[in-house]
Amino acid sequence: MKYYIVAGEASGDLHGANLMKEIFKQDPEANIRFWGGDLMKEVGGTLVSHYNERAFMGFIEVIMNLRKIFGFINFCKTDIDEFSPDVIIFIDNSGFNLRIAKWAKEKGFRTNYYISPQVWASRAGRVEAIKRDVDRMFVILPFEKDFYKKYNYEVEFVGHPLIDGIAGRTQIDEQDFRNEFDLGDKEIIALLPGSRKQEITKMLSTMLLMVEKFPNYQFVIAGAPSQTKEFYQDFLKGNKVKFINNRTYDLLSVSHAALVTSGTATLETALFKVPQVVCYKGSWISYQIAKRIITLEYISLVNLIMDKEVVTELIQNDFTERKLEDELQMILSGDKRNEMFENYFDLENKLGGKGASEQTARLIIEGLKN
Repeated sequence: MKYYIVAGEASGDLHGANLMKEIFKQDPEANIRFWGGDLMKEVGGTLVSHYNERAFMGFIEVIMNLRKIFGFINFCKTDIDEFSPDVIIFIDNSGFNLRIAKWAKEKGFRTNYYISPQVWASRAGRVEAIKRDVDRMFVILPFEKDFYKKYNYEVEFVGHPLIDGIAGRTQIDEQDFRNEFDLGDKEIIALLPGSRKQEITKMLSTMLLMVEKFPNYQFVIAGAPSQTKEFYQDFLKGNKVKFINNRTYDLLSVSHAALVTSGTATLETALFKVPQVVCYKGSWISYQIAKRIITLEYISLVNLIMDKEVVTELIQNDFTERKLEDELQMILSGDKRNEMFENYFDLENKLGGKGASEQTARLIIEGLKN
């Protein structure tokens, strides 16, 4: 069978790679063409476009790059037409993918969606377009099935793929890891500032202010796979901070606490049972627009899934040196740290256990037989 997968950003690349592995296991003759990143490329198939080429952050950045974006959309449609797949699999990345899905459905292609657009966060009216353009939706957050049910759209909850990714990783020896990166013997505080250049620059400038305030800890920046080591050099100069590229899971496995930019990384950090402070700051205009269309009480996946404040969120004007210092101090020891651990175990139970990628691949392949 011929599969065309469209993913964007680092998290889409990760989930796309795990899904592709399962598709190849269950359909050894699979011919896969995809938009994604390095992890998907390592699995096999044909990479059409790397997500780095489309990494536009925030409303203003998107508007400024509209010509490029529409160029990518037109190219994607042409490439799909020429490949003529048996199924198109969209992974998250709603701004791009929902436009392709509308066109693909009109052209008669079978459309599957893995990892739902966050219509439960804003613009719920998009559900009607999803019902029209997406043949099958596979969701990874437990509350999404009930959300879609309110709109008479049956979706399938397959569990969260991060559980598989974390459970299947190769365990490391902590001392060997510390020696490899000259981390010494201090407790580690991991800094996860995001994956795009704009957000990394904005987040790290405040996160790094903590280094001098907590001298008894070793701060370590987790480099994003989408960025080069050279990009981080300016942040390392003059700071007593270490840098580790493309080893985020290994870093989290030995960390005492973390400062994390909102996104998939908040959930990854929780699944590694690392107490965290969730941070986010965008451009003023982008934030003002987002504030008016997003209807959620929380922005981190941890709090959304638990439907309560498990981790503190420092957003926009609350993301200050003083507040970050206070919150970090509270999760380094004491009651708040212990309570966070208890909530993390409940969170993992809610996510449905292992097998998300395997189940999604099976459902997609079975669907092609009908």
